[in-house]
Amino acid sequence: MNKGIAVAGTTVLDILYPIGGFPKPGELTNILGDPQRSTGGCLCNDIMDLAALDPSLPLTALGRVGVDEAGDFTLRRLQAYPNIDTRQIVRAGTTSFTLVMADEHTKQRSFYYCKGASADFCEADIRWDALEADILHVGYILLLDALDAPDEEYGTKLARLLCAAQRRGIKTSVDVVTAPGERSCCIVPPALKYADYCVVNEAEAQAITGVELLDGEGRLIRKNLPSALRAMKDMGVSDWAVIHCPEGGFGLDERGEYAEVPGLTLPEGYIKGSVGAGDAFCSGVLYAAWKGQGLTQAIELGTAAAACSLSRPDATSGMRDFAGAMALYRELR
Repeated sequence: MNKGIAVAGTTVLDILYPIGGFPKPGELTNILGDPQRSTGGCLCNDIMDLAALDPSLPLTALGRVGVDEAGDFTLRRLQAYPNIDTRQIVRAGTTSFTLVMADEHTKQRSFYYCKGASADFCEADIRWDALEADILHVGYILLLDALDAPDEEYGTKLARLLCAAQRRGIKTSVDVVTAPGERSCCIVPPALKYADYCVVNEAEAQAITGVELLDGEGRLIRKNLPSALRAMKDMGVSDWAVIHCPEGGFGLDERGEYAEVPGLTLPEGYIKGSVGAGDAFCSGVLYAAWKGQGLTQAIELGTAAAACSLSRPDATSGMRDFAGAMALYRELR
């Protein structure tokens, strides 16, 4: 592979508020400092992490930002990386944004999302004849209204887009947002029919497959992981189905062989925020796939990339280059 990676989907301005804890309904909590602005969403997080992992990797951004200051801010951040091509980003409407409430004590966070321009991103926004990529990664399913929409032939518009990419010889990858309700089991499976890679967390995998992965206390049911991964493969994922969680990374490769890498034990106080850890893990897996590495190596790099991300409160500034990420992995393993 030598054409690089294209990343498509949600482009969000994150406004991060550090708080003293999550209040119960009707109660008050304190905001502990000034809000911080940063880019977020699948497109920004994944492509900026990839750009940091390998500054020579050709990257193409596909998505929508608003005709507003937030859109200007987002483009400036992306264009700060010389290897990110932003010429296929469409400007229309208002930029999607998320209010992120981050508990300073537990490092847990909640998101209040305004859909904005990203919801209208569609296949017509892609200039296929100008797209040079070995892998196309799209996310987040369940937030991309135009692509989540039904399609009579393919099931969803995203499934149609992924099929179009595969027909052009481009490997495809998808990610899903963690969302309540039963939409996952309806909207995600059509896309998996045309996905070479799928990287999701344990809650998302449970929602997609119906395989119970979390008990009533929110603890991982490890023995069910192979069944959930097999269900993802049965839905159509051709190469790698991967589930990540704090306990580790788990996957099935193109031969159906199981891979498992334990999570890292991080020093007390190391975690400054978890807003971008899942996307960082996904970026590590994608980069390993592009490099032609095996699934176990990919999960190790994903784990390393997630650890880098956890060292900073925002989604991307903690990322290191490949050598630095793997050095951190060996240090913490």
